[in-house]
Amino acid sequence: MFLSVFDIFKIGIGPSSSHTMGPMTAAVDFLDKLKKGEGGRFDPRSVARIRASLHGSLAFTGKGHATDRAVMLGLLGFRPDAVNADLAEQQLGDLQNSEKLTLPECGDVAFSPEADLTFDYGPALPYHANGMRLTALDASGEVLLTETYYSIGGGFVMTEAELIASEKAPDADLHQEQEAVGYPYPFGSASEMLEMGEASNLSIAEMKRINEETALGPDTLTNRLDAIWTVMNACIDRGLEQEGTLPGGLSVKRRARAIHQRLLDQSGANSKQPHTINDWLSVYAMAVNEENAAGGQVVTSPTNGAAGVVPAVIRYYRDHCVDVTREGIDTFLLTAAAIGGLIKHNASISGAECGCQAEVGSASAMAAAGLCAALGGSNAQIENAAEIALEHHLGMTCDPVKGLVQVPCIERNGMGAIKAVSAASLALHGDGSHFMPLDNCIETMRQTGQDMREKYKETSLGGLAVNLPEC
Repeated sequence: MFLSVFDIFKIGIGPSSSHTMGPMTAAVDFLDKLKKGEGGRFDPRSVARIRASLHGSLAFTGKGHATDRAVMLGLLGFRPDAVNADLAEQQLGDLQNSEKLTLPECGDVAFSPEADLTFDYGPALPYHANGMRLTALDASGEVLLTETYYSIGGGFVMTEAELIASEKAPDADLHQEQEAVGYPYPFGSASEMLEMGEASNLSIAEMKRINEETALGPDTLTNRLDAIWTVMNACIDRGLEQEGTLPGGLSVKRRARAIHQRLLDQSGANSKQPHTINDWLSVYAMAVNEENAAGGQVVTSPTNGAAGVVPAVIRYYRDHCVDVTREGIDTFLLTAAAIGGLIKHNASISGAECGCQAEVGSASAMAAAGLCAALGGSNAQIENAAEIALEHHLGMTCDPVKGLVQVPCIERNGMGAIKAVSAASLALHGDGSHFMPLDNCIETMRQTGQDMREKYKETSLGGLAVNLPEC
């Protein structure tokens, strides 16, 4: 098994990796199929209309997660890692007015945002809670091409055929989860990771770096790691500067800027207590997730809903820990990506599949491992740190109020960051030996997700999403 660090950490836009980035990517893929006539099966110029339908969690929380907007942006040719916000808004407005797409090789194609983009609130499609269908028709209404896509978390997308062929549906990803042939350290479990580390006398980050350099080379890897941290850090800074109310109708106010200012000024009764370090962790994470909720640029870590945990703990490492190095940030990212890859490969990082334990829980495990590694922990201590953090998120539901990635998601990232630091610290106080292996904890998370009722898995049909204040 090989999942690149850049599969786990993707630059994209908010508010959701599975509900925004995934559907946008699927729409772009559909355009590619159209302009090629799906391998010559039809003349691209015969495409007269496109229709889209959203199913399962993509329907139930699609409005709050801006899934409809994401599909339209994808059909307009925008990719998640390269969205010009001003141009996107202009073209969305033009589409609403004209009800027409101008597509490469196809020309002008009809698409009505009101009539051709539907939310199907019936049973989910058979292979994953996040399903969508895109269909192209000719002028007489005959179907030229229809494709079913599944957005399986973290921005990963599979067609139905790919998912069925994977033999592990819905967990594997044929596009991203590559065969490990040619990679020196192809660990597919935490136990294999520890065995390979002991045999090679290399750290988890060193093994991960060697694997990545096999495909990318050392300079490209270093530059791309720098780019990931630069976007993460910039997202924190933007979130700490912004004020106002988040979009979506809940009237949730941004709080990160005000909290950050009080921390800087050391004002308020709470400001001089030793536990204010938790406030720093929380405010970094909240800054990211407020930006995500506003549709800003973020890095999946491993998802958008959990995008604040890893950046917050890296910022904590950089600004609050002692004896830190720039190389420590790369060690952090490489180690965190290794843990995230194991969780995705053996369980899930999708809230619609396994609840928030798969999002914030996975992010906290990744951050705990990364911090432990950056502070000099052994491979055994790193594995222990990840297990502690994940274990204490087991059973966490995904119940976003009104389908928005705001309540409880923003604060939940702060709590995930605090747990990550505590887990790393506990692991560093030990020698790496512990009772519950990380592999067993990951499997427990998968089983718990399977047993969890659908209303607690990103449908906004249960939990906090239906227990609202009466006002």
